Amino acid sequence: MNKDQILKKKIETYFLVPLVASFVLVLMCIGLFFIDSKCAAIASVFVAVVIAVEVVVYLFSRAGLMQTMLRFALEQGQIQKELLRELSVPYALLDTDGKVLWTNNKFIEQIGDGQKRIRKNIAAFFPTIDADMLRSEEEVSLELAYGDIQYNAHIKKIRFDDIFQDEGEVVNEDGQALIAMYLFDVTELNRYKRENIEQKLIAGLLYIDNYDEVMDNTEEVRHSLVEALVDRRINMYLATIDAIGKKVEKDKYLFVFPQKYLPQLKETKFAILDEVKSINVGNEIPITLSIGVGCETNSFAEAYEYARVAIGLALGRGGDQAVVKSGDQIAYYGGKSAGTEKTTRVRARVKAQAFKELLINKDTVLIMGHKRPDADSFGAAVGVYRLVKTLGKNAHIVIDSATGAIDPILKGFKGNSVYGDDMILTPADAMLKVDINTLVAVVDVNRPSLTVCEELLDLVRSVVVLDHHRETSEKIENATLSYIEPYASSACEMVAEMLQYIEEKVRIRPLEADAMYAGIVIDTDNFLSKTGVRTFEAAAYLRRSGADVVRVRKLFRSDFDSHRKLAEGVLNSEIYLDAFAISEVEAKDETEAPTIIAAKVANDLLDVDGIRASFVVTQKGDVVYISARSVDDVNVQVVMEQLGGGGHANIAGAQLKNCTTPLAILQIKELLQKMYQEGDL
Repeated sequence: MNKDQILKKKIETYFLVPLVASFVLVLMCIGLFFIDSKCAAIASVFVAVVIAVEVVVYLFSRAGLMQTMLRFALEQGQIQKELLRELSVPYALLDTDGKVLWTNNKFIEQIGDGQKRIRKNIAAFFPTIDADMLRSEEEVSLELAYGDIQYNAHIKKIRFDDIFQDEGEVVNEDGQALIAMYLFDVTELNRYKRENIEQKLIAGLLYIDNYDEVMDNTEEVRHSLVEALVDRRINMYLATIDAIGKKVEKDKYLFVFPQKYLPQLKETKFAILDEVKSINVGNEIPITLSIGVGCETNSFAEAYEYARVAIGLALGRGGDQAVVKSGDQIAYYGGKSAGTEKTTRVRARVKAQAFKELLINKDTVLIMGHKRPDADSFGAAVGVYRLVKTLGKNAHIVIDSATGAIDPILKGFKGNSVYGDDMILTPADAMLKVDINTLVAVVDVNRPSLTVCEELLDLVRSVVVLDHHRETSEKIENATLSYIEPYASSACEMVAEMLQYIEEKVRIRPLEADAMYAGIVIDTDNFLSKTGVRTFEAAAYLRRSGADVVRVRKLFRSDFDSHRKLAEGVLNSEIYLDAFAISEVEAKDETEAPTIIAAKVANDLLDVDGIRASFVVTQKGDVVYISARSVDDVNVQVVMEQLGGGGHANIAGAQLKNCTTPLAILQIKELLQKMYQEGDL
């Protein structure tokens, strides 16, 4: 029953009620005849008159009243239709396929370009509206744009059976429907929102990485000129982004700029990083900068704190790069150079003393490196072991599984009565040693997920990190002492320096010196890669402590099968973009570390003239391992980070799970092509 029928019934009821009431009066008159006939006669006359009037009104006024009410209803409907047509909000009715059936004047004015009627599908005006939106039973809200106007659109399905039938009575079995669409102009609102976001202030910190080194290698009379040129270049750059900058120290700047310029900085990859390198007024070392930017925060104080975290990451990754921290997201820019070696040992001495002070109140030290330890990881652990034992504390090295990379060295320690059976522990045994006075020393790794036993980090109160790899967004959060030196060639070099600054004379045994010397040799590819003055000084210290060069070389001689695989890896390589060598090798066996041969092949490929970087892949199970090596003008660490890995500027790697060798090679090529075109290589 529709609304018109309901209204008609109500009007008829209104007319019939007096007639029913008159029937009661008739009964009253009948009753009066039994009491007083004269009174009954008089009452009957009056009741008859009333009934006659009611009948006349019902018969003659009913049609006129219905016409009047119908006319009123039509006028009301026309008014509503006219109001909808003149509504200032664009409104349209669509069929379920999206065809426009009816629109008001505002819709025609803004969307239909003034034409009298729109006969197109709504997708012709708004391509983002698809069939799923039109079929949805729920109201859909979305942002649309037509020309220069932006709309907040509301699309709602209106079924015929919801309009024309009462609850429980099915009239339209086909379930036909119309789509009502409202468009609210939010252009002005969005502009104000955008302006509010763009004018939000962002905090930034800018540090000169190698200020002291540059000044030490520049004539004193040119110091002021170098400083003035750097200041001018930085201030000019900050002026392009409408920034307010303040020099807070000789090599540190604080700057604030509107957020609208952040995309510009990202697009140009913080061009100031390369601009300052061109300053040359007698300085032998190029000037490099580190930049930290904090944004996407609720307060400026929080943005500044983010900037501090970002600059810390930039410095921890070797400098010469910009880091942007947006909430939980971190983006890296630059970092193409390998960085400048720090010649001062002040930091090593300070860290050594701090480590010693931490050990005063500790009884046991658990030392661990990364999973599948290599010579550098084990050698650094041995060095820390000797330092701890010299200070009279218990020390244990945690190893999950021995691989071919450390087997030759490890044999000298296992079963050796000098060290005892508890020098090497499994992760399970190490966790049983934990108490309130236990300290964990992490060497050659700073990412918790890559450590031998990540659970140990949560079980102890004190954690010390000694590493030479660049930091990433994943780091050991609860580290009491963190010594990360990306300029160092190896973790063994860092530990060797620290041993020399402990007040108690540390006497390294020849076997321990061999282990540490081997770590330096392996990580520097026989002192050919990432080798500085401090590297040779550390090697000289170990040599004086009893390290034997020939003995170390014999430890790492490989068998004939490994040499054959090495030759096959070089033979199967291909040159990509005339500068990058890409190859694949087969993993030796189940127990062998899969990257050993790959790393050797990558090192050998760098000896080819014109090769700037090499990438060698090997597969074990469903994991593909990538070993990347480069000459100093290509930062392979930046490349490997794009694949979820990391490392050094010249030595890096990555692991791709659920992948195959051909797919990994394809990903490497696509990434190199992209970075090469964008100028990142």
